[in-house]
Amino acid sequence: QVQLVESGGGLVQPGGSLRLSCAASGINISLYTMHWYRQGPENQRELFANIFSDGATNYLDAVKGRFTVSRDNAKNTMYLQMNDLKPEITTVYYCNTVYRTQDMWGQGTQVTVSS
Repeated sequence: QVQLVESGGGLVQPGGSLRLSCAASGINISLYTMHWYRQGPENQRELFANIFSDGATNYLDAVKGRFTVSRDNAKNTMYLQMNDLKPEITTVYYCNTVYRTQDMWGQGTQVTVSS
């Protein structure tokens, strides 16, 4: 059974940093493209970062330079380092992968940027 569990969200002041984690079980994340999504204003999920099986990463322009995706294969965990946080990025963050044609989602973790 594939399971993704996000953690690391919370309340942070503008300009601060957070690191989100996505711990996986049931799959070897090094073999899959892993994604980070965030919930948009109309409850849609917006893809903004990927890490591919070869370790390459891809980002939406809006987060380039401030967000970094990485993974620890030994821990089977993906990370999202978020720096210089701004209030407008406040939302729920999800990790995702496609396993046997099925979208697999974590439960999400809330990130709130506020003074």
